[in-house]
Amino acid sequence: MPNEKDTGVEAKQPLMEHLEELRKRLIRIFIIVIIVFCAVYSNSKIFMDFVTAPVIAALPPHASLSMIKITEGFFVELKLCAVVAVFFSMPAIFYELWKFIAPGLYAQEKKYIVSFVISATLLFIGGAAFAYYGAFPFGFKFFLGYAQGSVTATLSLQEYLGFFTKMIMAFGFVFEMPVFTFFLAKMGFLTSRMMNKYRKYSYLGIFIIAAILTPPDVFSQMMMACPMMILYEVSVFVAKVFGRKREIKEEDVYA
Repeated sequence: MPNEKDTGVEAKQPLMEHLEELRKRLIRIFIIVIIVFCAVYSNSKIFMDFVTAPVIAALPPHASLSMIKITEGFFVELKLCAVVAVFFSMPAIFYELWKFIAPGLYAQEKKYIVSFVISATLLFIGGAAFAYYGAFPFGFKFFLGYAQGSVTATLSLQEYLGFFTKMIMAFGFVFEMPVFTFFLAKMGFLTSRMMNKYRKYSYLGIFIIAAILTPPDVFSQMMMACPMMILYEVSVFVAKVFGRKREIKEEDVYA
């Protein structure tokens, strides 16, 4: 049987130690987000203009974003800065996540930390960018097209920010599929053969997820489902490459 030195896997820690480690990581993430929040808050107008640009470009004549409640502008600004702070803190968040799960990895796998942080961050940014530059312009134009004749669009700033945040985060985390697959394959919970076998069910699940996360129109659902199907195929490749390496290494260790 392999010992700790052979595998590079640290000894199992009691549950309370895991929880304490998780608490430390969450505190560090919180501190980082607060620091970034302070920097973002001083430039909140720049970010507000950036966030509202897609919907303002799609607004029909005489339509506008409105403050329904007297305190809405203030709280929307705080929420916006918090969302932007989390977005900019993603590299640190992914780093802390890696450090939390690192004790359960093999020694040769811990060297992936830089690759993980970079790839996870870029994929998240890619998903958010796809939503902002791809899905939003078409989606907003479609929905606001109903504001015709006697119907005038008067959008709540708070509701818009909630919708914007939900979609940006949804697309961002959906694009993390290859990264999640990497870990599941490394831990032996997922293989490329399994993903190939259940591809049609996975595609069905993708369309269900897209229907839940996007507005109830076919176009928006396809805007999320199509990239997810492509990412699924990329994930199959990731599972095949990295899962196979893990299996070989385990056979060598236990031989």
